[in-house]
Amino acid sequence: MHYFVPDRPSPLPQDSQQQQYEGQQGMSRTLQMALQESREIVPSSSGSTASGSAQGGRTVEDVPQSALFPDGSRNFADEPREITAETKLSDLTDAQILQLTQELREEEIVKRPLISPVEPLSHLEEEYLHGSTTVVHKLQWLERQGWRGIRRTRGDGDCFYRSLAFSYVERLLLAPDPALAVAMSLSTLQDGRHLLDEAGFQELVYEDFYDVLVSLISAVVSPPAPGAPLLSGPQLLTAFQDAETSNSIVVYLRLLTSAYIRANEGDFLPYLFSPDTGDLLDVREFCEREVEASGKEADHVQEMALAKALRIKVRIAYIDSNPSGRGAEEGKVDFVTFESEGSADNGIHEIALLYRPGHFDVLETRDRE
Repeated sequence: MHYFVPDRPSPLPQDSQQQQYEGQQGMSRTLQMALQESREIVPSSSGSTASGSAQGGRTVEDVPQSALFPDGSRNFADEPREITAETKLSDLTDAQILQLTQELREEEIVKRPLISPVEPLSHLEEEYLHGSTTVVHKLQWLERQGWRGIRRTRGDGDCFYRSLAFSYVERLLLAPDPALAVAMSLSTLQDGRHLLDEAGFQELVYEDFYDVLVSLISAVVSPPAPGAPLLSGPQLLTAFQDAETSNSIVVYLRLLTSAYIRANEGDFLPYLFSPDTGDLLDVREFCEREVEASGKEADHVQEMALAKALRIKVRIAYIDSNPSGRGAEEGKVDFVTFESEGSADNGIHEIALLYRPGHFDVLETRDRE
């Protein structure tokens, strides 16, 4: 069931991304085949050097003279390359191999759900058993503290905003007094509109994305249509797995985060660094490049700004491969907390996220839906 269908398409069209990646599958299969075959150039029956493939492999005579060294060996750096299903791995430059590897990785990412059902945290542990034992110890420490599950999100650069948004609405569903929690949430979101207006965002730009989030939250206590049920946990998951709905909410939260940073420039200005160059950026440049742009990962500045804009408490468990703790506290995990004045009175429980370098998921006390 869809509660909301914005008139304007989301600027993060997952369907378009899917088509783009499907169009690249032929190239990724080229790399896979090349990795499997890794055919070497072998002498042909005529004495010249030819491909081991009997299907039209190129001989030395086929190679332009500009692509040969003086001794007759191949100069791959200067030789033009058209990558096809028959291209050998040894014929690719490092840059081409890197590009194709990245495309394979992106194809795998786009196949994953935008957000998944809760699963045991032990499943994540199993992925590290033959890798980092330090990470395993940290995940086991989290389990001993009562964190038994994880809700995974797609690693597309929007995972912080998507994880937080899902958990935020879910907390409203599970609130002791949902009506009060929803009323306070809608009031906060209305204040957020004022922030956006003051930051110079036109209502035409954000209203559809705002309406998607408001419609979803309102459905916690008010049926979206006559005879329709209230929002349930399974329906919430379905909504966030829908690209148009999920990405609309991500866009709105990015804009809200940007507006809060712009409105509180003095609090953030010393920390607005480019993650690529380390250069200090001005507020406008930082927001446009690192906050509003789709697929840009969030860091402490964005995390703090969004928590304050929504007036919520967010705790983030940071997992890395650095050893921590001793004895019974081996693997102790540091939580970083972001909260706003009044977050203790918003009627919902704190939000908990799990961070691994470059990626966020939702941390859960249950191990299944």
